[in-house]
Amino acid sequence: MKKILFVCLGNICRSPAAEGVFKAKLTEQGLESDYVVDSAGTSGWHIGERADGRMIKSAAQRNYDLQSRSRKVLDSDFDEFELIIAMDRSNVRNLQKMGGGRKHRANCFLMTDFCQKYKGVEEVPDPYYDGEEGFSHVLDLLEDACDELIKRLEAKEL
Repeated sequence: MKKILFVCLGNICRSPAAEGVFKAKLTEQGLESDYVVDSAGTSGWHIGERADGRMIKSAAQRNYDLQSRSRKVLDSDFDEFELIIAMDRSNVRNLQKMGGGRKHRANCFLMTDFCQKYKGVEEVPDPYYDGEEGFSHVLDLLEDACDELIKRLEAKEL
């Protein structure tokens, strides 16, 4: 069983959306029992909260159900998860600090490392201060990246 953790800053917009999109795509392909999927934030500002209402609404318009509750990345996550997928470079730097440079099991990637349609996009932008189109753009990027991530995982390339 593969264990994947999606990470953003507050775990209320991008990473819970990535978790929801990824789970839905796994279900579409009959792969949901082969994976453990979670999301977390590098900050603890929103612990216990559901995703931002605007992201829930945008995701629901595409039939994604965002049920997770915000949590902060735990030290144990670095050993429990095989892949940690960060939404932007700031998240990667925060994860590196949190991991303390020690050897751990997880491999860290940027979500956009898996984009195919949006190859020129370097990070999944934080839509928190943007309008509806910002949330929609994030979902476009996540759908693209999740398709390729599943493809590579199933091909045993990761």
